[in-house]
Parts: sequence; structure tokens; C-alpha cells
Amino acid sequence: MFGGANIYRKKTIWKLILLLVAALIGLGSLFYTNTLIEELKEEEKEIVRHWAEATGLVASTDGDDILTFLVSIIEENNIIPVIWVDAENNIKSHINFHPSQAEVPGYLEDQLAKMKETTEPIEIDIGNGEKDYIYYKESIILTKLIYYPYVQLMIIIMFIAIAYFAFSMSRKAEQNQVWVGMSKETAHQLGTPTSSLAGWAELMKTDFPDNRISDELARDVIRLEKITDRFSKIGSKPELKDENLVMVINQSLEYLKSRSGTRVEFTIEEADSEIIVPLNTVLFEWVLENLCKNAIDAMNGEGRIVIRTTESSGKVVLDIEDTGKGIQKSAQKNIFKPGYTTKERGWGLGLSLTKRIIEFYHGGKIFIKHSEPGKGSIFRIILHK
Repeated sequence: MFGGANIYRKKTIWKLILLLVAALIGLGSLFYTNTLIEELKEEEKEIVRHWAEATGLVASTDGDDILTFLVSIIEENNIIPVIWVDAENNIKSHINFHPSQAEVPGYLEDQLAKMKETTEPIEIDIGNGEKDYIYYKESIILTKLIYYPYVQLMIIIMFIAIAYFAFSMSRKAEQNQVWVGMSKETAHQLGTPTSSLAGWAELMKTDFPDNRISDELARDVIRLEKITDRFSKIGSKPELKDENLVMVINQSLEYLKSRSGTRVEFTIEEADSEIIVPLNTVLFEWVLENLCKNAIDAMNGEGRIVIRTTESSGKVVLDIEDTGKGIQKSAQKNIFKPGYTTKERGWGLGLSLTKRIIEFYHGGKIFIKHSEPGKGSIFRIILHK
């Protein structure tokens, strides 16, 4: 891997670091809140214990001052739900339940069953060897506090996700502006010398009509004009026309065959001689050439490229298969991202532009159907008929 691969590796590391920091913040908050919850649980338990002791003493105390003091302790508990039962689990009293709920038949019994599962009862000695029991549950405030760190963690995750999405969209918008500007400038810069070469090629063809070099030069000039036209179309929505896909494929490969040498074999497997698809021919030929040139590079200039077309339920499937070195699984998810390349001198824009042309301009899909290191790759394009 070179340049672009290293850049993406660094970006991935930074993303993991940010995610780790966010996780540490969330876990730290969770740990602190849980510690606070445990402390509050102990405090509430003590409040209920004091309440229970005061309740037991009320029955056996005759002094008015002491009795008034104990009653004030009992009345101070206005947040913790409590149920007072006798030895046979008959409910004698309850506090801090909503009146409308407490009046519902079976409600207090259900609450008592839940309390028995979560808390140990507090015994009250009511004299004569008899004991009652106080059951309680966590207050509403404590219950809310238990769920607070999870809500906080979700908010942190949502904030990071929204921030990351906004950052990614902003970065893509900037990249698009750079690409469009670079494409327009490239088309502008190519325009003047291409026009000049076209004039010279026409002059040579007039002076040397039977010279093969003149013909090849004219073909290359036409090629340059087509490339200039491609760059000028980037950034603006191209016009799609109903075209015969099979003919477009054959025309595109005709030029590649003559420039790829005899060690590269091209094979076209057609489902039909005519498949009509809405296309921008200039841009779609660019897609085919990008994929084929990448395949030739992957095969080191020697191998076989098979282009296969099939039709299925209103769609056309186009597979480009090569016998090259294949693509590692770790690289497959990044292969279409701008700036990613495994070539020493590559810019990492070819496949990114290919994806843009297929998905944004033609409303289709492009992906790696299969790739195995040392055996080759299959790129699949799906277009709507």
C-alpha cells in the first residue's frame, strides 16, 4: 500500500481514538453516577430504617413530647414508597403511593411482591414478641438517576454521530468543489492544445493521405477531444439518452484493444445484441476504460478481461472480470473512496469518479462482486433499463 492507503489508515486511527475518548467519557460518567446511586441507596435505606424504628416506638411511647418527635420523623419520609405488613404479610399501612393507584385492587400486593424481590425487609418489634415488617423501594428520584447515565451516554453517542455526519458531509462538499474546479480547469487547459493538434492532424492527413501515422494521430486527437468533453461534464448533471449498451461497450473496447498490446485478451459475453439503457455515452465509456485500465495494471499488462452483460427484471447487470492480482479484503471497503490508491503514483480518483458517474449520474450501482488475491476480481455494475 502507498500514499492513499496510509492516509486512510491514519484517518481510521484518529476515528478510533475519538471513539475511545468518547467511550471513556461515557464510562467515566456511568461509573461516577453509579457510585452516587449506591450512596443514595444507602441513605434511603437508613431513612426507611429510622422511619421503621420511629413507627415501632410510637405504639409503645406514652410521653407526648417524645411521641410528637417520633411522628415528625415518620412524616418526614415523603419520597420513599413504603408498605407496612404484619407477620402474615397482611398490609397494615402504606405511604408515598399515588392515591389513584393505591386504590386499584391488587396494586399494592403487586408492589409488595416487587419489593420483596429487590430489598430486605426491616423488622419492627411491636411488643409481646410480635414483629411487623417494613418493605420499601427506591424513590422516583433515585430511579431516574439510575437511568440518567445511560441517557447521557446515548446523547454523547448521538452528538458524536451527528458531528461526524456533518463533518463528513462538509468534507464531501469541499471535495466535490475541488473536483469540479479541477475538472473544469483541466478541460480548459486541454482545449487549446487539442484544437491545435486537431488542425495539425487534419493538415497531415491532407498532405499524407495514405500515411498510417496520420490516421493514428487523428484518432488520438479525437480521443483527446473526448477526454476534454468528459472533464467538462463533471459537476453538471449530464443528459441521458437511450443507447445500445452493447454497441457502447464494443466502441469503448475497440480503442483499448489497440492500445493494450497483444498480451491482454478481451472477451465480450453478450446476453443480446441490443440492450437499450439510458446512458451518457461519453461518461459511461470513461467508466469502462477506468475499470479496464485498472484490470490491466492488476494483471501487469498480461491476462484476460471478460465483460459479461445479463438482463434481469428491468435491470442490466454488467460484470468486468480480470485475471489480475485481486484486492485484499481490508482494501475493498475503501477502494471507491477518493484519494485511496495502492499505486505508487496514483491519485486515487479513478474509481471514485467511476462510482460517482454510475451512482449519481446514472442512478445505478457499482461494487466488487468478488475478489480473491492472486486470482482476480469481478466488478459489477447494475443499471436500470
